[in-house]
Amino acid sequence: MTTLGGFQDRVARIDLSEGSVDYESIDDEDATKYIGARGLGVKYVFEQGPDVDPLGPENLLAFVNGPLSGTQTTMSGRIAVCTKSPLTGTVTDSHHGGWSGARLKWAGFDGLLFDGQADEPVYAYVEDGEVELRDASHLWGEGFHDARDAIEDELEGEYGKNLSIMGIGPGGENQVRYACIMNEDDRASGRGGTGCVMGSKNLKAVVVKSGTEMPKPADPETFREGHQQAMQAIQESEVTAPNEGGLSQFGTNVLMNVTEEMDGLPTRNGEYTSTRSARESEGGDLDAERVSGENVRENILVDEPTCHSCPVACKKEVEVTHRHKGEEMNVRMESFEYESAYALGPNSMNDDRDAVAVMIDRCNDMGIDTIEAGNMLAMAMEMTEEGKLDDLGLEWGDTETMIELLEKIGRREGDLADLLAEGPRRVAEAMDAHDNSLAVKGQTIPAYDPRCMKGMGIGYATSNRGACHLRAYTPAAEILGVPEKVDPYEWEGKGELAAEFQDLHAISDSFDICKFNAFAEGIEEYVLQYNGITGRDVDEEDLLAAGERIYNLERYYNNLAGFDGEDDSLPDRFLEDGIAGQGASEGEYCELEEMKAEYYDHRGWIDGVVPDEKLDDLGIEIGPGTGVSAGDGGASAAGDD
Repeated sequence: MTTLGGFQDRVARIDLSEGSVDYESIDDEDATKYIGARGLGVKYVFEQGPDVDPLGPENLLAFVNGPLSGTQTTMSGRIAVCTKSPLTGTVTDSHHGGWSGARLKWAGFDGLLFDGQADEPVYAYVEDGEVELRDASHLWGEGFHDARDAIEDELEGEYGKNLSIMGIGPGGENQVRYACIMNEDDRASGRGGTGCVMGSKNLKAVVVKSGTEMPKPADPETFREGHQQAMQAIQESEVTAPNEGGLSQFGTNVLMNVTEEMDGLPTRNGEYTSTRSARESEGGDLDAERVSGENVRENILVDEPTCHSCPVACKKEVEVTHRHKGEEMNVRMESFEYESAYALGPNSMNDDRDAVAVMIDRCNDMGIDTIEAGNMLAMAMEMTEEGKLDDLGLEWGDTETMIELLEKIGRREGDLADLLAEGPRRVAEAMDAHDNSLAVKGQTIPAYDPRCMKGMGIGYATSNRGACHLRAYTPAAEILGVPEKVDPYEWEGKGELAAEFQDLHAISDSFDICKFNAFAEGIEEYVLQYNGITGRDVDEEDLLAAGERIYNLERYYNNLAGFDGEDDSLPDRFLEDGIAGQGASEGEYCELEEMKAEYYDHRGWIDGVVPDEKLDDLGIEIGPGTGVSAGDGGASAAGDD
């Protein structure tokens, strides 16, 4: 057990095959070495073993919060979902905000570990330290929104007050490989196919009914000092300060015009680095500004809700009326995010703001990742142009077909939808379309072009969960100058920068607090708040070592699942032939091999593999109880796809 503050010291192990629930404490050594949330969740998944079939009953699905979740700590409403990804075959963790993580803590839990597979659809009901499995057959096949409302009616509760509902739509039920888990506020554990794993287990939802008692700091004075410093930093930051033109005013989509201006916005399936460049080469009037945060705020914004303990309020709730096939569609949805708008917008040659809102809402109801879905549509558009899809094709910017196809993907209706539901790697293999894929390790890139932000290139390539901006958010330095401004077009130093960001974000993901706090706070505020909540007395070096340990544990899992340096790559279009005639980006490509050498040297890895000596130095154990045989060490083992 653990006596650290911030923990309820209660984890439920739910065997869905048997319909049984057991309860256990948290090992104190694990709590100190892996912090919580992402770190602890990955440790649970690691112990299950790396050879499991992602869609088999033996794959663990872990919902885990952190010691700072649900406390007064700023932006501490998040929760991690950890598992082996059916999209990539890597370990993955996917987080969402809102109130789910806080409410799970207030309901008496640090984690819910789902194993096995239910014979019939069920949902898990969580209240006052207990978990009960209930029939969900009547909810199966429903979109997430209708299922959410039906559960609320059954429980006679009111989500948004004391009830959180984390569930899947048809995408998860039909095992779309990039299906996600939604919560009642349309927050998503979006990447890696966590909803697909949930669907494979016949688990429709996790419902948490809680009180509102917030965990108290073990060391109130230290926590008060850290909290005050954190709040001051947030209020003074140009990025996070309320009403200063940053996240608070425009949400994440504040970046649309910024990346467009610096030629860093992947457009037309990554062929171009801005809509301006696409216009110059392709004609037309495609313009990223039409789907920007500024445009959204001026025209369709209706509310600005926030997550637990968050002063920033980056969510931008919108309402649109869009004419689709001659009929008006009215949609109110939360929230119009940058990554979603990029993938369903400029990367698909679309700048219809209201159509993008409808598509985001459709993805949310189907329970599929907006980034992956939008990029799959762009991939299909390029394949159509090249004659690879025959009569199954999709034309650039065809919003009417895009809207319909998103629901068809969620339900796997029709040959094209069924194909695209498999994700980029399997589509590329089936259709000889590797040149059309923007994927790394089977997961497609987010909205930052690695030819123009070199740190994102090495960050995508070395991300343990496939292409991801949130493992190493180097645009903080390359665009926003946090903690200091670096040249986005310079590759030297970016390997070390990416590794440092990866370790720092492993810490915040394990607390579990929002990434956006890192635009203002630093390791000093992290140490004070963590020590204050838990009662520990760690210093900056101790905490950074924990972040490094977590990142290396994930990499070690992937090594054992068959991944090495060859998988730390990028799509060829980012590596070959400098971009021609596109402003600041002219002649640029991503110097990946140079950055990989720098990165591996900093990490102490050998061709992307964690050596045994590194495992020993970090205190990462193998052998009995870990799901890994002693003697495997840092060697790669055969893995599934």
